[in-house]
Amino acid sequence: MDHATLNCWVVRYSPAIDAKAKARKRPVCSFWIIDETYIKVRDKWVYLYRAVDKHGDTVDFMLSETRDEAAATAFLDKSIGNIGFPEKVVLDKSDANLAGLININIHLLVLGFWWSFIDILQVKYLNNIVEQDHRFIRKLTWPMMGFKAFHSASATLDGIETAHIIRKGQLNRPSAFGAVCRSH
Repeated sequence: MDHATLNCWVVRYSPAIDAKAKARKRPVCSFWIIDETYIKVRDKWVYLYRAVDKHGDTVDFMLSETRDEAAATAFLDKSIGNIGFPEKVVLDKSDANLAGLININIHLLVLGFWWSFIDILQVKYLNNIVEQDHRFIRKLTWPMMGFKAFHSASATLDGIETAHIIRKGQLNRPSAFGAVCRSH
């Protein structure tokens, strides 16, 4: 079997597998930790936005060509659309992520949901859980020496993240932390 054939299969089937896995994923806590990491695509750095809950379970992820307010807002919109609103979010000193969260809070204010603002904790060293989770992605993507196209990078990372979610045991199992997490 040629490695190019396997790559074609990954690009073709990973997004579908990711969608099925997200539909079967157990609920996560309402305390999220958000960060981004770098991935090389065609000799250019792109950004993999990731969120995990306080127990290390993957909330969501998104590959973006830019690291700015619009990309952070798009990631948060996607995550909230898939999972629901968090109560607290921890992030590092990233101004883009902070601006994205402020945009979400402003949107909540405009809709009249002022009582459900997202608490934002911007502390540089409280995001160690997501930084450690980045290791797994880096370990698998580093030997690849980058991707040749953005769409294949996105599809491959869908597969890698989905395999990581399965390995963490996040599919179709009741959460031991469900009641605890929702009470915060």
